[in-house]
Amino acid sequence: MSDYLSTMLLTKKKEIDCVIRDAIDKVLVLRFGRASDPVCLHLDDILSKSAREVSKFATIVLVDIDSEDVQVYVNYFDITLVPSTVFFFNAHHMKMDSGTADHTKWVGAFHRKQDFIDVVEAIFRAAMKGKLIANCPLPPERIPKYELLYKNL
Repeated sequence: MSDYLSTMLLTKKKEIDCVIRDAIDKVLVLRFGRASDPVCLHLDDILSKSAREVSKFATIVLVDIDSEDVQVYVNYFDITLVPSTVFFFNAHHMKMDSGTADHTKWVGAFHRKQDFIDVVEAIFRAAMKGKLIANCPLPPERIPKYELLYKNL
């Protein structure tokens, strides 16, 4: 993995709280997933290859979704599909309007490295303008499609 990508897998709520609080003037990319999932491994490869190019305006951190201590975040962001990627800027949750029903997170892997870089750059530009939601710069065919799963329905 790249020096720019956190090789430490966060497994504690306190660690996530600290990284959210301490990421100043950069987009914080939190990838929620598991190391055994092939789609997560594909996304991790893209994140690793992109980390150097986004390092001036983004920090990438991996979070173990199976850790008992991070379930508060898993539940809060309603992470039922992995990988799911959540973005922050100066401790504010950043959303992405990608034409899907859920703007709170990116579900699935990016198709290619440049797609990830474009999304993070769009979030950074929106954040610098004081916005909490960014428009997705990707064409619809490169946005993962999924069905929302509602619990207790």
